[in-house]
Amino acid sequence: MSRSTKVAVASTAAGLLALGGGLSIAGQAAADPTTTPSSSPSASPSAQGTGKDGRRGGPGRGAHDSDLAKQLAEKLGVDQAKVTEALQAVREANKPTSRPSTGASPSERPNRPDPATRDATLAKQLAEKLGVTEATVTKALEEIRAERQSDRAAALKSRLDEAVKAGTLTQAEADAVTKAVEKGVIGGR
Repeated sequence: MSRSTKVAVASTAAGLLALGGGLSIAGQAAADPTTTPSSSPSASPSAQGTGKDGRRGGPGRGAHDSDLAKQLAEKLGVDQAKVTEALQAVREANKPTSRPSTGASPSERPNRPDPATRDATLAKQLAEKLGVTEATVTKALEEIRAERQSDRAAALKSRLDEAVKAGTLTQAEADAVTKAVEKGVIGGR
């Protein structure tokens, strides 16, 4: 391999890593909030989403929580206030009793259930609180997740298309980033 080819490959790899890191942060910040009742002390399962300040979980999450409640209410045919209350109750019921110490090693941290178990638990608890079947809640959550993933994919495609048009990336680099996101190498899930 010639020196210029090595330099081009190294430059492309560095650019993709830098872009991938940025997309990973953005992807994690926009990660699907409907997957589970997390162990964070938040008001609803959407705590994994971003707040107005761009941080995961923190202040400003209310609008995102109300979006999930609104979407669930529409899909389930249930009053939004009732869904919001149910989400808060489920979150509270699944809140850990204590937080691991700051210096705790991974083996000392509480084990989190796998995503399928968390999804099933969320659907079951919401179904009980809302008076609908678990299958109906599961279907609604899956539809919301699919819609959000589709929205994120469209936003990524738009950003990458703009980068190609501006000359920031080549089409091959944009395709590589898209593939890496689709395969779960970068960008959250």
